[in-house]
Amino acid sequence: MKAVIYSRYSCENQREANIEGQVRECKEFAERNGYTVLKIYADRATIGKNEDRLEFQQMLKDGDKKFV
Repeated sequence: MKAVIYSRYSCENQREANIEGQVRECKEFAERNGYTVLKIYADRATIGKNEDRLEFQQMLKDGDKKFV
């Protein structure tokens, strides 16, 4: 199966390590479950309630183009 990873952290008090940790866990999950990760999207210091997140929107556009 094909998959993408989306990660984010919500405030400037969090660090890049938050993104790295999320991605690492998602990659491990994908490997254990037979997924092929095609792309990683990451938004930094953005609020989850806001759908104007750049990488989130790019992920949706890529999905519309049948990227996955």
